[in-house]
Amino acid sequence: MSTDTPPPDAPAEPETAGPAASTADRYLAVQRSDEFAGLRRALRGFIFPMTVAFFLWYALYVILSAYARDFMGTRLFGSNINVALIFGLLQFVSTFLIAWLYSRFADRKIDPIADRIRAEMGEVTHEHGPRG
Repeated sequence: MSTDTPPPDAPAEPETAGPAASTADRYLAVQRSDEFAGLRRALRGFIFPMTVAFFLWYALYVILSAYARDFMGTRLFGSNINVALIFGLLQFVSTFLIAWLYSRFADRKIDPIADRIRAEMGEVTHEHGPRG
């Protein structure tokens, strides 16, 4: 398969010259740029805390369901609505809330920088003719 990583003892492939090599060099330069590093930092600054918060929220639900059955079985409304059902439904609400928050965050913080980087890359790659 062409996407497989060669074994460590395999001979190195000869470097290609021309447009493909300069495009690859450009991608590496962008990857090492401060702008790209800032983009990754901003993305991690949202994703890691949100993932931890959601995991803790979900773990609380599971732990309470396993070890605090009396609390989770507390009836809130009518005869069928209890704390466990509300917590379970709130899992869905929090999932959609996080997706909505990420969408807003990406629109404001991630997409403009990514679009700028992509536009700069497009200028370089289009100098060498059409892709594909």
